[in-house]
Amino acid sequence: MGSEFVGAKLGTPKRVEQRTCGRGRKFRLLGANISNVIDPKTGQGKQAKILTVVENPADPHFVRRNVMTRGAVIDTELGKARVTSRPGQTGIVNAVLIEARKAPEEKPVEPEAAKKL
Repeated sequence: MGSEFVGAKLGTPKRVEQRTCGRGRKFRLLGANISNVIDPKTGQGKQAKILTVVENPADPHFVRRNVMTRGAVIDTELGKARVTSRPGQTGIVNAVLIEARKAPEEKPVEPEAAKKL
């Protein structure tokens, strides 16, 4: 019983509504390029662009195909994050930041007096 597996892929956002028993609804996510990422250190949530799928314990072949399931590690603009939602059933990608991306270091500004010498 049940339905076919619908893997949410990295790409243009596309969501399909599916009827369930008891007049329920599920939103199947077919494609996504944005994730809601929570930083556990600060408790702040931000939307971040998904760059690629790094690891997926459900199936190693999902990494090559950029398929996101619950537990998959994705690389976002904020850093690496683990997917906590079920994109194929909830229609959204929620994730928790596990490794923040380091900001590029800036060069110190030299005083004007040192430049003239």
